[in-house]
Amino acid sequence: MRVLLAGGGTAGHTSPLIATADALQRLDPAIEVTCLGTRRGLETTVVPAAGYSLELVPPVPLPRRPSADLARVPLRLGEAVKKTMDVLDRVRPDVVVGYGGYVSMPAYLAARRRRLPIVVHEQNALPGLANRAGARIATRVAVSFPGTPLPRAEFVGLPIRRMISRLDRPARREEARHFFGLDPARPTLLVTGGSQGARHLNDSVSASAAALAGAGVQVLHVVGPKGEASPAPSDVPYVVLPFVERMDLAYAAADLVICRGGASSVTEAAAVGLPAVIVPLPVGNGEQAHNARPVVDAGGALMVDNAALTPEWIRATVPALATDAERLRRMGAAASALVPRDADDTLAHIVQETAQAGRAR
Repeated sequence: MRVLLAGGGTAGHTSPLIATADALQRLDPAIEVTCLGTRRGLETTVVPAAGYSLELVPPVPLPRRPSADLARVPLRLGEAVKKTMDVLDRVRPDVVVGYGGYVSMPAYLAARRRRLPIVVHEQNALPGLANRAGARIATRVAVSFPGTPLPRAEFVGLPIRRMISRLDRPARREEARHFFGLDPARPTLLVTGGSQGARHLNDSVSASAAALAGAGVQVLHVVGPKGEASPAPSDVPYVVLPFVERMDLAYAAADLVICRGGASSVTEAAAVGLPAVIVPLPVGNGEQAHNARPVVDAGGALMVDNAALTPEWIRATVPALATDAERLRRMGAAASALVPRDADDTLAHIVQETAQAGRAR
């Protein structure tokens, strides 16, 4: 059986793609997995590093508003579909799986022209343009959050890497803090804006370093590849890193995380029982706030508007929360009860069933 997984851009697409690929290999090592992406995305690094073949096609951004770029979409899409059909003819997959984003729309259209079955997986509670279109022609549609408005949606959860879904945070805490050069005994705040970082989070938290240190709270701050942070010096550790490959250890080291509301950030923190302060990105169609809402309503996280996350808010709220062990315990338990941890295996079975049914036809 051969499978083509289409998705890329940020970790929001590449992480569930790789988690699904790993689950397919566990399900049947004979399954041949090929990934489809573009040159501009994170997939050019993380997919080969995970051991999977990567094919590249031109990206097709879909503008949300009328613009000159919108008029160029048909030409760009036609070129990308042609390149994708060349990939399909060379790889000859039994099923195409799309995760949304720039590469999925041409994948869906090319698969339809080649009469291949399609599986769509939507990461966010509010679907993007590519998956809204893809779901109309897909054989199966899987979603990460209940109530996602797509036809024939099956709630499976978000595929996440096993190093995270199987993580025992308390058991790995001391190892993780030593790994990052942190004090094993201090309460620890993790700050991450996702794979690209978040300047507003970086500036607000680093400006609050003195207040955090005064409460004895150390910080592991992942600023992003182009981000920076300039915390006030103190004798309490404040570790600044551009990127972290071992997010399992970052989660294990932390007692609390401040993060954006991307599907991966919300799901991974909840899955490992890590309490969160979620700051939805104030652009797009509002999907990040929708992603966070179930965890917030269950008591596993706080949600703060981007504009409201000021140094003053952090100083007034985060030190007390990060040092309240009982409240953090309750929040972590509430979050971990919400999230399926076997979404990777569930989606892999859906992909296998779809491919087998297609071959039978």
